[in-house]
Amino acid sequence: MALALAKASRHRFLLAAGLRFSTSAPAPPSPVPPPPSPAQSSAEQLRSGTVAASLAAERAIREGSRTDWSRQEIQEIYDSPLLDLLFHGAQVHRHAHNFREVQQCTLLSIKTGGCSEDCAYCPQSSRYNTGVKGQKLLSEDVVLDAARKAKDAGSTRFCMGAAWRDTVGRNSNFNQILDYVKQIRGMGMEVCCTLGMLEEKHAQALKEAGLTAYNHNLDTSREYYPNVITTRSYDERLKTLEIVRDAGISVCSGGIIGLGEQVEDRIGLLHTLSTLPQHPESVPINALVAVKGTPLENQKPVEIWEMVRMIATARICMPKAMVRLSAGRVKFSQPEQALCFMAGANSIFTGEKLLTTPNNSFSEDQQMFQLLGLIPKPPSFGIEIQRDQKCGCAQQNSGDLLQQAV
Repeated sequence: MALALAKASRHRFLLAAGLRFSTSAPAPPSPVPPPPSPAQSSAEQLRSGTVAASLAAERAIREGSRTDWSRQEIQEIYDSPLLDLLFHGAQVHRHAHNFREVQQCTLLSIKTGGCSEDCAYCPQSSRYNTGVKGQKLLSEDVVLDAARKAKDAGSTRFCMGAAWRDTVGRNSNFNQILDYVKQIRGMGMEVCCTLGMLEEKHAQALKEAGLTAYNHNLDTSREYYPNVITTRSYDERLKTLEIVRDAGISVCSGGIIGLGEQVEDRIGLLHTLSTLPQHPESVPINALVAVKGTPLENQKPVEIWEMVRMIATARICMPKAMVRLSAGRVKFSQPEQALCFMAGANSIFTGEKLLTTPNNSFSEDQQMFQLLGLIPKPPSFGIEIQRDQKCGCAQQNSGDLLQQAV
């Protein structure tokens, strides 16, 4: 009896000390823990993505623009949980810009159709049966009247597009366009052109005429580009951007989503833009408008979440740029557009038509601005500003404004 009581007392003591007492053989080693479940792996990925977007946004706010992004960094930002990505895009946006200001631009096709290029998305290509016929350059009266109407409706930038491969051998039309640029600039508007590939002499002439910006989109990643266009190389597009930059003209360059590309192609596009020697002052993000008769007429429409991801990622990677909610906006509701503005978009095209495709009217956009509390961004002129992309420092020179926010 005494021995039994002693054993029981010892057992209680060991339990109180956090130990186990057993007279049986030693327990076998613990089994190897099972691999994490899919749910656990997903949770880890979400935490990792949240950190990536947060760190990138904090660095952008602390250090300003950078041009040494890796694809992996941009991929991790893009893959962040959507609401986190939207939040961090908004953080960077509010630090770099007046978050209520939105630039209003109007785009007019001054020479429509008959283009020799084979861009698979474009209804103006002569290779496709889209019902768009080739036309001559619009007259001065028509162009200037459109510019006045745009200004009266609140637009501060007037953009002119011509369906050409390049400006080579088009001296007569080009000289007319130079005159349009001068007269529209005289109205107190910023002026942008998209005329295809440029020669250095033409870029310099546009600069001297008062051109604010030149648009030449990269469209997609270098890898996917041959699936969309074969008549103009990716390097030719990059060369045009270089010529524009060297002439002292603000660069406008972005791309299109919904072309049939993969996510990695969207990452590739953003990587190319954000690692240029100097970021584009304007970055249009377009959603494909699938036009009947083009090779991409049956593409699935882009969802708003895809636009939000692209805009927020572009905002974090290129903090000072004007990120433009461009083609395809007409199909998004006002609440959906509001998400894009929250994510970092601060520029739109306004007016009933975007080259040859439908767009939001002036009155619709004025009503949306009032509803969301947005205010028009004023035009920028006077002092030329060139920012150091690494330190964010501004160097001032005389001449027209080469602003970081165009």
